[in-house]
Amino acid sequence: MNCYYCMVNCYGKSKCQLASMYFDLGEQEEKCIIEEVPEDMLVSGFFLLEPWDVKTLSHSPHLGVTVTVKDSNFEVVMSKRYSTFGKFTFTSHAPGQHFLCFQTNSTRFSVFAGERLKLHLDIQIGEHSIDRNTDKTKDNMEILENSLSHLRDQMLYITKDFSEKEETFRQISEDTNGKVLWWAVVQTSILLAVGFWQMKKLKDFFIAKKLV
Repeated sequence: MNCYYCMVNCYGKSKCQLASMYFDLGEQEEKCIIEEVPEDMLVSGFFLLEPWDVKTLSHSPHLGVTVTVKDSNFEVVMSKRYSTFGKFTFTSHAPGQHFLCFQTNSTRFSVFAGERLKLHLDIQIGEHSIDRNTDKTKDNMEILENSLSHLRDQMLYITKDFSEKEETFRQISEDTNGKVLWWAVVQTSILLAVGFWQMKKLKDFFIAKKLV
């Protein structure tokens, strides 16, 4: 099967599987297939890259495959580099066409990178549907957990700060009360001294005038 853009319509189905395929893919070459995928659907893919003639040894033992998935708006959903075989998965966030692109990489210069390769591919769509509400609930729980942790830290900080300020205020109050008490004692002593002094002066005045 030699295809540059292969298209299978799975839209509206809860689960479907694309029959195993293979196509030729040269070194440092990229080819894509198009899948119609519903929203919130898990897509799994299995691939194997080997020489077109399995009896021929590969001239580039460090070959690998870079898998890139784009949605209908050409936004990259995932992009990852693998070895000559592997499994990739992604979840569709919007319904519509998704472009699954496979590009081989090679350590050889492009002028020498002419080996003919075969990419076996098996794609499964809707193996496990994704419950958006579950994801949202999980996200909300994580947000709530983070908020509670932040709130707890804030409460500990406020309690510690309040205790420190309360201790400082108590110390200031005690110092102020002590100063006020001593100031009252001093004022009372001054008033008593002035009173006695005035009474003595008044008594001396009466004695001098012979009024007493």
